[in-house]
Amino acid sequence: MRTGLLIIGASQSGVQLAVSLRALGFDEHITLLGEEDHRPYQRPALSKEFLQGTVESESLIFRSNGYWEEHNVALVKGERIVRIDRAADGSGVAHAASGTRYPFQRLALTVGARARKLELPGAELDGVVYLRNADDALELKARLDGVREAVVIGGGFIGLEAASSLHTMGKSVTVLEYGPRLIGRAVGEETSDYFLAAHRGRGLDIRLNARMNRLVPADDGGRVAGVELSDGTVVPAQLVLVGIGVVPNTELAEQLGLEVDNGIVVDRHALASDGTTVAVGDVANLPNPLPGAPADERIRLESVNNAIEHAKVAAYSLMGRREDYAGIPWFWSNQADLKLQIAGLTLGYDSTVVRRDEERGKFSVLYYRNGQIIAADCVNAPLDFMAVKNALAKGRNIPADAAADPAVVLKTIVTDR
Repeated sequence: MRTGLLIIGASQSGVQLAVSLRALGFDEHITLLGEEDHRPYQRPALSKEFLQGTVESESLIFRSNGYWEEHNVALVKGERIVRIDRAADGSGVAHAASGTRYPFQRLALTVGARARKLELPGAELDGVVYLRNADDALELKARLDGVREAVVIGGGFIGLEAASSLHTMGKSVTVLEYGPRLIGRAVGEETSDYFLAAHRGRGLDIRLNARMNRLVPADDGGRVAGVELSDGTVVPAQLVLVGIGVVPNTELAEQLGLEVDNGIVVDRHALASDGTTVAVGDVANLPNPLPGAPADERIRLESVNNAIEHAKVAAYSLMGRREDYAGIPWFWSNQADLKLQIAGLTLGYDSTVVRRDEERGKFSVLYYRNGQIIAADCVNAPLDFMAVKNALAKGRNIPADAAADPAVVLKTIVTDR
């Protein structure tokens, strides 16, 4: 096996790291290794277009086999690394469960995160599924023909995207959210309330502060038949989709003695605590990249944008250059006809401005800290999103008083700080 750079994790960030390195002139051999028996693919569509059958699996593939061959990248599928032996200079050997050894000179961990498992009696029943990777999506699609009623546990992005897709496909869907509001970790109260009303208005049965006792088996004892709530009520379901967040895959980093705290701790250059390993994407706990953020503020970002931009910074590090990761985090989520775009991060906000245009179906919430805009949630309002994103990138402001009028075009009122 040839040495060079070993990228463990054929994720969006792993693919982008390999592509960025080749664009920068990195000429060493690259091995891109993933656990799944699939070529690297786009994940966001799994809960939406792929589940609904509006796109085929082949269209989700990042690069052709020919691309990897032409660029001296060995793509390895279906291999799980269980142990890594390291030398003092950062080189080493990764040992796969199959017994294959993968020697390397430099190491990149782009291992992402896994679905958090439901810890309730009955969680092991047939018909209880997750939606994190392609195999999960294929299993879910294969089960849908016999499903009339579905329960989605978790009112975050994945849960609401999947619930919207299932409802579009004619299923009766109940969403059970443990917390007091939807998408509670990602958006403010006004946006949560907007999505709650919108989804209920479109026919989803959404129950907040839901407390569950167990998953109820069918008469045969093997299949799920419903979810029992704390008051004894049973919500019937032939399918239970669990979307309660993710857990970063830090096991290899821990084995290597790297610093871990809700992900692999990295600096602004994507370097882990040993100063030689790079860790990129969902698995990385990094300094807040938003310009002007407090120096000690750290965050773990789960987004396509972060996977791409963070990988570019890591590529510079592997080339011996030091480029700080400083950018505007942004996210999106498509839930039926609700197109949510988020610019910036709401950490530490102290006031908000709500822009609502009922006639055009547009809704935005702007977040401020000490009078300075720091983020925005924009639903079906792409011009608001772009205005805020651009203002953040240039270190400029959007005065709250003027922004409160939904008829005002935000890009026309951007000012210096």
